[in-house]
Amino acid sequence: MRIIGGRLRGLRLNPPNNLPVRPTTDLAKEALFNILNNQIEFEDLKVLDLFSGTGNISLEFASRGAESVTSVDRSVQCIHYLNDTARQHKLEQIKTFKADVFKYLDMETDQYDMIFADPPYDLNRIPDLPKIVFEKNLLLPGGMLIVEHQSMQNLSQHPAFVEQRKYGHSSFSFFVNEITE
Repeated sequence: MRIIGGRLRGLRLNPPNNLPVRPTTDLAKEALFNILNNQIEFEDLKVLDLFSGTGNISLEFASRGAESVTSVDRSVQCIHYLNDTARQHKLEQIKTFKADVFKYLDMETDQYDMIFADPPYDLNRIPDLPKIVFEKNLLLPGGMLIVEHQSMQNLSQHPAFVEQRKYGHSSFSFFVNEITE
């Protein structure tokens, strides 16, 4: 695992082997950030990273200059690893929360430019994520939700769905808040 762009480009991440995670592969992450490079400005972004695990995606956004990155995971080991890595590389815009993602979303009232969710692939509530994000109005106008999931899963029935990009067994589904103020 490595940081692909920004000021920490090339940094190898070596999380402990005992973390309960399935990190986004470098290939898929590179493809995702190539897509995003053509669509968004990373500076001033307010990001919410759900099921953050090792913090791979949070660190990538912070390395590229995101203004704030909120990372949520229920594993205390993952939160400690991300906090240690962020502190070591002076990524002060990363804030972590040890919490169940669905309980966190129930209480969340802030709005974000970007929400990334990488839930465990066997989680049966994956289709609930876009529903909750849009019902709670957690995206700013023009904001984007990206859900990583198994390629065989289809999330296109949500009205805000834009596209699905497949990378082997993993896919990213993109949802956009088209509402303007």
